[in-house]
Amino acid sequence: MLFARSSRHALRRPRPQSSVLLGLSLSSSSSPSSTPAQSRRSFVSDADVDKARSYCVNQLRSGDYDAHLVRHFLPRGVRDAYLALRTLNLELARLPETVSNPTIGAMRMQFWKDSINNTFEGQPPREPVSMLLYAALAGLAAREGGVVSNFSSIKFWLQRFISTRQQYMDNRPFTSLDALEEYAESTYATLMYVTLAMLPLRSMHVDHLASHIGKACGIAAILRGIPVLAAPKPPPTGAASHALPQRNPVLLLPLDVLADTGVREEDVYRQGPEAPGLSEAVFRVATRANDHLITAREMLKNIRAGEDPGHDYEHEGETGHTYEGVSGVDGGERDELRALQKGFNVLLEAVPAQDYLTRLEAADFDAFRVKSGWKLPWSLYRAQSTKKI
Repeated sequence: MLFARSSRHALRRPRPQSSVLLGLSLSSSSSPSSTPAQSRRSFVSDADVDKARSYCVNQLRSGDYDAHLVRHFLPRGVRDAYLALRTLNLELARLPETVSNPTIGAMRMQFWKDSINNTFEGQPPREPVSMLLYAALAGLAAREGGVVSNFSSIKFWLQRFISTRQQYMDNRPFTSLDALEEYAESTYATLMYVTLAMLPLRSMHVDHLASHIGKACGIAAILRGIPVLAAPKPPPTGAASHALPQRNPVLLLPLDVLADTGVREEDVYRQGPEAPGLSEAVFRVATRANDHLITAREMLKNIRAGEDPGHDYEHEGETGHTYEGVSGVDGGERDELRALQKGFNVLLEAVPAQDYLTRLEAADFDAFRVKSGWKLPWSLYRAQSTKKI
């Protein structure tokens, strides 16, 4: 048994001409009469979208293979959005390793904030992520008849995601396990909210499930990064010595956990997996991630049985999480079951997180010795078939 629980675009493609262009202005107040004729608009061709899609697929295949696999299980109408979101996540995660100073990093973050704003104004920059996201938003608007009520929530979530990434771009340590959870909520869970909104789907219970799963994914991502970030890189030689900035090793485990387990960062940098207390610290953080997955499974069981999920959604009432007038919120069991069925494949993000935690446990919580796995494609297929995470 895993751990001991210690606490609880799709763009409607013209055929067959690739020269046909899309012009669309996106806003939360758009109406059916306000689409191609907007004065502020951009044109994105089929060829542009295909190139952007191919770029993002290649980025995920090489840099985030878990997301590359999950994409294949998502509804077709949301795959381009997911590609754009996860490629953006990969881009921002790489920034600390690819910029030479904080000023350049801040400029890159501002570029992405401006890109989101311009994309929603119908003027996406000529770069793959923005063009693919624009096409996905245009596809959503087309499916919804030109009136999309949740554009403002999607934009808010994307800006929050970028701002949170910027806050931690210097690889500052998390002050506490709760702070790490807040980070995961504002990054990985937030990307899941955007994906659900692109279906489109608004459901308090499904958002609640996404919150727990996203937190587990975010915590697992921090654990995955230990062997990379906490180990000093050998000095580059030749031309490479001027290509990338040198960095100091960092350990992103929460400071309160490090203090409780007696882990000294210097020991980790020098001794790696042999540092006293490191495996215990990793175990405590991994247990929190596993707790969220256990909670999500219990919620799924309760919802399918027509029962209360078991606890309140702590983010209800926040921006993007108001559900007045949404069918199913006031006790419609059938509506909630339909929402769960519609959004279930987005919740498959839980499967790679569980796969990593299982392999981490098999390595006795030594993050440096986690073996690569081959079962993930089968696990995703089984989870989709059985509707269990």
